[in-house]
Amino acid sequence: MIEKQHIIDRFISYVTVDTESDPNSDTTPSTKKQWDLANKLAEELKQIGMEDVTIDENAYIMATLPSNVSHPVPVIGFVSHFDTSPDFTGANVKPQIIENYNGKDIVLNKEKNIILSPDYFEDLLLYKGKTLITTDGTTLLGADDKAGITEIVSAMEYLINHPEIKHGKIRVGFTPDEEIGRGAHKFDVKKFGADWAYTMDGSQVGELEYENFNAAGAVVTVKGKIVHPGYAKGKMVNSMYIATDYINSLPRLETPEHTEGREGFFHLHGINGSVDETKIQYIIRDHDRNHFEARKEMVQQLADELNEQFEMEVVTVEIKDQYFNMREKIEPVMHIVKIAKQAMEQAGLEPLIKPIRGGTDGSQLSFMGLPCPNIFAGGHNFHGRYEYVPVESMQKAVEVIVNIAQITAQDLSKFKKEEE
Repeated sequence: MIEKQHIIDRFISYVTVDTESDPNSDTTPSTKKQWDLANKLAEELKQIGMEDVTIDENAYIMATLPSNVSHPVPVIGFVSHFDTSPDFTGANVKPQIIENYNGKDIVLNKEKNIILSPDYFEDLLLYKGKTLITTDGTTLLGADDKAGITEIVSAMEYLINHPEIKHGKIRVGFTPDEEIGRGAHKFDVKKFGADWAYTMDGSQVGELEYENFNAAGAVVTVKGKIVHPGYAKGKMVNSMYIATDYINSLPRLETPEHTEGREGFFHLHGINGSVDETKIQYIIRDHDRNHFEARKEMVQQLADELNEQFEMEVVTVEIKDQYFNMREKIEPVMHIVKIAKQAMEQAGLEPLIKPIRGGTDGSQLSFMGLPCPNIFAGGHNFHGRYEYVPVESMQKAVEVIVNIAQITAQDLSKFKKEEE
């Protein structure tokens, strides 16, 4: 398999390119600097021997590894995104390599006393003896999802250099702006031309996911009346007090910090207020479609109740659906999950099949006609200074991709029997 140092060098060459996306931009990609890595990736795909390499006006990259078998084989795809989260800076990333991790605290930044500790991040103990790549404590790392890109490029390179490994036609796709929910928006599924695909965008080694949240965003606008405070009696309406009433009316324990597994939530992630007007921003999540619809109805109902109380429209709500649970699109083709499961087992991994408490490009692509389960990329603690990735997890992901390619070139009838 691809040697460790080769993986490290490729990964670092990606994460040291700043590709932070911007939710306030209306361009695609949302930041010009994403082009720096996009152009680099397109050139690298050509250099390793991929065919039909294209990069469109929105920085979507596609490439082909032709089949090397004579019999008909489904076309499969692998997808990752090259932008990083705007939640934490991805500029001037300075990766640190921790060889043979000893299971103790890792000092990310001595000067600022920033420590990555297994006392808080217990998953670290899964990787004793492994090689970790961490941040220097001042930026995110970008393993989400440059680890996925590293793995896909490395797997394609390995297959090209080992033509004795039989596989069908493979398509790869790299997208901008996934971190702001737009990664699949301009993805040309017809041009991609795959029967199904896998996003390499999960976390812990062994993860395999085919269900995710239904998701919506809500902006609650509260209107007040500004009057000089010295003459305000009976006249001033302070929108911030009404906004506080609204916030406190939603179930306090149905928030991200109190939920897990398939439990849904309301996440208050932004407030901007004054006496005259306050805007509250929520994301609404639930795996169950009926519960999801009920949550959206609750958000509107609270506004209606406050408007009735004040006998005028002081609260308005704008709700936009973002993506839906891909499970309903994957279940009719469950053989694609079984293939990934077998590929992991062949790599010596125990598959960790669980729901995603979030979404990936794969959820949107599944509803666009490209069934797309999600496979681990290996990183942990995404979107912040404590992000890290074990190199061995990336190596295993490469092995899983290669195994999927091999399995798909064989007789798939055993995987499909339960669907018939």
